[in-house]
Amino acid sequence: MKDFAALFTTIDQTTKTTLKTKALASFFETATDEDKLWTIALFSGRRPKRAVTTTQLREWAAEVGGIPLWLLEESYPIVGDLAETIALTLPPPGRESDLSLTHWIIELKSLAALDIDTRKARILDAWDQLDPIERFLFNKLITGGFRIGVSQKLMTRALAQATGQDEASLAHRLMGGWTPETTSFHELIVAEDAEADDSRPYPFYLAYQLEHGPEALGSPEDWQAEWKWDGIRGQVILRNGTHHVWSRGEELMTDRFPEFARLPDFLPDGIVLDGEIVAWDGTQPHPFNTLQARIGRKTVPKKLLKEAPVILLAYDLLEENGSDLRDLPLQDRRTRMEALLQDLPEDAPIRAAPPLPFDTWDALAQIRATARDHRAEGLMLKRKESPYLAGRKKGDWWKWKLDPLTVDAVMIYAQQGHGRRANLFTDFTFAVWNGNDLVPFTKAYSGLTDEEFRKITAWVRKNTQQRFGPVRQVTPHHVFEIAFEGIHASPRHKSGIALRFPRMSRWRHDKPLQEANTLDDLKDLLETYG
Repeated sequence: MKDFAALFTTIDQTTKTTLKTKALASFFETATDEDKLWTIALFSGRRPKRAVTTTQLREWAAEVGGIPLWLLEESYPIVGDLAETIALTLPPPGRESDLSLTHWIIELKSLAALDIDTRKARILDAWDQLDPIERFLFNKLITGGFRIGVSQKLMTRALAQATGQDEASLAHRLMGGWTPETTSFHELIVAEDAEADDSRPYPFYLAYQLEHGPEALGSPEDWQAEWKWDGIRGQVILRNGTHHVWSRGEELMTDRFPEFARLPDFLPDGIVLDGEIVAWDGTQPHPFNTLQARIGRKTVPKKLLKEAPVILLAYDLLEENGSDLRDLPLQDRRTRMEALLQDLPEDAPIRAAPPLPFDTWDALAQIRATARDHRAEGLMLKRKESPYLAGRKKGDWWKWKLDPLTVDAVMIYAQQGHGRRANLFTDFTFAVWNGNDLVPFTKAYSGLTDEEFRKITAWVRKNTQQRFGPVRQVTPHHVFEIAFEGIHASPRHKSGIALRFPRMSRWRHDKPLQEANTLDDLKDLLETYG
């Protein structure tokens, strides 16, 4: 655990990617195989399940620290992180230990089978032998909120340096449903004959945002254009008579989309397709919120299956007859995919996403302007000769999104942020006019500069009307331009409206309170774009 804590400290104290990579590579060269495997798991989102509630941790930490619970609760929003707040609250450890990261994770995993008093005794015993940084990491693991300033891509790069293996190959090995309980470091990383399990997807190829027009990309004839659909990016895998569905976030979603169980009836074995999972109305996708109703469900009722049937709009073929096609040019993969899908019946839950023909960039810009009419967010531009790479690579794949929708709204509530912004008010609730009343309709917490956050924080502290726990009601005064990608009806919200990806795009110092938008303005947007 001390080595893992030292690794965390090094990573936490630098913003330089090269130093983080070096520290990780050094750890992977010297740690035990068990600790290396758990480190890979933690950095790729495979965390132990929470065995103790945060309420219990707060109570126990206050008791051990000899402070009233209310003082710990008041400290939490100031520190900005519960695990760190608890680590700072506890007295110095009574003894030292040099137990491994793997030991402490196994200890945490064993808590679920114990009664609450034994769980408490085990956690207090751990706190008594871990130093402050180790306690902080242990607390992170307890709460299931372990995150560190290292992307999986950077971790994979460091692992490649430490093992001498190809980075792209390692990225593929780390995909799928493995856990430290189902494999070993040798089987996952080292073994030359390690066979990918039937469910393993490929690392997704991600596009960069095109900030300006596409003219700098060269000749239009070198590029393929597609709609950027507003659904769930996914890979559908058919291998050895089974099918699997993975989201871009490496979440196995097979059971959530039972429509795809029919795919082996239409398609041959040994294929992997990349595409967009959308709720389909027969001619085009439903709005994203229709699909969203299915995302959080492990089982889907018949009514929802009928109201929001899904299909895969496939735009790439990554594997055929069990052979990896990713090194082939996109246009060749596309030709193979279209041949595979061309004769499918209308009721098959898959179809090829059509490319958009264009001769000039101006013509493509006119097509892009109609994206919302097709329930799309904009366009995807892909170089026809491009291979299918892993991760976000600049040059061959671009997303050319529509400009966001915007409304001007009034800030009415504020809450402090977390982490490095724990001392600033960064999370705000916004309202629009409904007659003479301000109706809350969305929250936003990004889009301003640090200097703007400092200014609004000073204003909030001087203009608080009421407090509701960590939330402050403030005097209606400031108007902000709120940008968002979509709008839909929502009975859960007082306004009856919810926004997709809201953020603050401008602080409207030039606009008085009375000129903020109205609820009727939002309803007009809902009628047009919902």
